[in-house]
Amino acid sequence: MTKRSRRNHSAAFKAKVALAAFKGEETLAQLATRFDVHPNQIVQWKNQLLERAAQAFDGAAAAAEPGPDIKSLHAKIGQLALENDFSRRARTVTRIERQAMINPEHGLSLTRQAQLLQLSRASLYYEPVAASAADLQLAYSGRCRPPVPEDAGPRFRSMPGHRSG
Repeated sequence: MTKRSRRNHSAAFKAKVALAAFKGEETLAQLATRFDVHPNQIVQWKNQLLERAAQAFDGAAAAAEPGPDIKSLHAKIGQLALENDFSRRARTVTRIERQAMINPEHGLSLTRQAQLLQLSRASLYYEPVAASAADLQLAYSGRCRPPVPEDAGPRFRSMPGHRSG
């Protein structure tokens, strides 16, 4: 048995089948053969027709159906254009230049700016602290390096910057 590909029926065809089922002049099996659809599908379409029959005569509900809010759509278009312009400028610059592009006064939030610039949000708030003179002296004095163990091989002992124990 070969599997039939999925078919999409038009609304007019569905209405025609549902009305034929509603009339009751033929059985479901006869209708299924005549229209080449499954009997369960005919029952579903008939139930949909009966549930939505009142809507056909309710002209006020169709007229009162609101369309899309134009103001919100224009606001969304403006935001997307702003984001597009912001990310377009950031495509060809280095990470440091992208960090410099962050502007708290910009129309976009800092979080969104970081996302568009592909930066970590934490990097926006990081301010490097200069090392104190005592820290620098300790780092360069060699006292912070561990002594070389006695049983270490010659390769370990010959590494630059390591003192032999």
